[in-house]
Amino acid sequence: MSASTIPYKIYLEESEMPKYWYNVRADMKTKPAPLLNPGTHRPMTAAELDCVFCEELVKQELDNDTREYPIPEEILSFYRMYRPSPLVRAYCLEEKLKTPAKIYYKFEGNNTSGSHKLNSAVAQAYYAKRQGLKGVTTETGAGQWGTALSMACSYFGLDCKVYMVKVSYEQKPFRREVMKVYGASVTPSPSDTTAVGRKILAEHPGTTGSLGCAISEAVETAVSNPGYRYVLGSVLNQVLLHQSVIGVETKIAMDKYGIQPDIIIGCAGGGSNLGGLIAPFMGEKLRGEKDYRFIAVEPASCPSLTRGVYAYDFADTGMVCPLAKMYTLGSDFIPAPNHAGGLRYHGMSPVLSELYHQGMLEAISVPQTAVFEAAEAFARVEGILPAPESSHAIKAAMDEAIRCRETGEAKTILFGLTGTGYFDLVAYEKFHNGQMDDYVPTDEELAKYAAKLPKV
Repeated sequence: MSASTIPYKIYLEESEMPKYWYNVRADMKTKPAPLLNPGTHRPMTAAELDCVFCEELVKQELDNDTREYPIPEEILSFYRMYRPSPLVRAYCLEEKLKTPAKIYYKFEGNNTSGSHKLNSAVAQAYYAKRQGLKGVTTETGAGQWGTALSMACSYFGLDCKVYMVKVSYEQKPFRREVMKVYGASVTPSPSDTTAVGRKILAEHPGTTGSLGCAISEAVETAVSNPGYRYVLGSVLNQVLLHQSVIGVETKIAMDKYGIQPDIIIGCAGGGSNLGGLIAPFMGEKLRGEKDYRFIAVEPASCPSLTRGVYAYDFADTGMVCPLAKMYTLGSDFIPAPNHAGGLRYHGMSPVLSELYHQGMLEAISVPQTAVFEAAEAFARVEGILPAPESSHAIKAAMDEAIRCRETGEAKTILFGLTGTGYFDLVAYEKFHNGQMDDYVPTDEELAKYAAKLPKV
């Protein structure tokens, strides 16, 4: 099919929507290392994890072998409200950059939460409801995950307690108000409502918080309140499984029009959207069927893949969660208060960490002023105001397209546009007013945190 016959936006029919989630671990010869009990350093059992997570989600978390998981009809019914999401050919951006490259993006911002996070939120809320729970607890950085989970809990009639990273709570007041519209309680983290929060505040007075801090508080609240479980918006195997609907849907659309990407790019914080987008394509690479170049893009202020250590570490600052083997900056690393709040996590998904360790994907880090420059350039030609997180992928995609212009190569580039930036206008204001900096941690700072990693 010629390029001229490919529409600006490719929408699948409802009947073409994926009916399954794809588990990339089934095709990995070397599996991600198991979660470890922080006390015994032995692999966590289902019984131990059941105290924190929903039973069905624990099964998904531990399953390295089932390739395809049928999506329950109740979840498919919810998905149909905003899926399939469009695959967009960025013709205007290509023209602006004068590149021979073909650029596509999968747009996940066409729902009230404004991001891809709803794909896993509805799945986790569904399993909590099916288990007969009263409610769930969680953390959120930029607020996209908290918003998505509050929507899903409202739909299923569950209570939702959200701990929002303090700097984002202050920077993004309107996002927290959307969570309240859907009935969630929202607490800035670290807070004095939990023992671990009070401990963090005592050790780090005036801290702006981190996702690791908020996770600790959410887990403590879940285990101390009967009828509640903790749910997470990124990092874990179960989340990447649910988010694979992005990649499976993208592949169906591309195959339908005879498009094969050469380069696939996603922003990377904990790994949910990147892992979801690349999943079926990575599966083909792992099976030796096709080859692709995968690029993870992270903020220079929180560079877990590009400057972290591949080791077992706590998933949270309060050190109450299991140990995960991942690229990490250290569980007590608190990033600079950059505006890509969803990427301010100290570690990377164990699945993506293992794939990166095997050389199956690349990683780069970029400073936030360059990210906002790319975001603004994109908005001016493509008509979407992107979230700061998504704009990391935009920056890398534009750089690759410019490289194609310089070499004359007509590569096909695919990137994930995870969400919209309408709740991030304070960040855009600071960018326009020249009040945004590009803080990057020094080697000495990172070495200090790495020295505190658990001895496993």
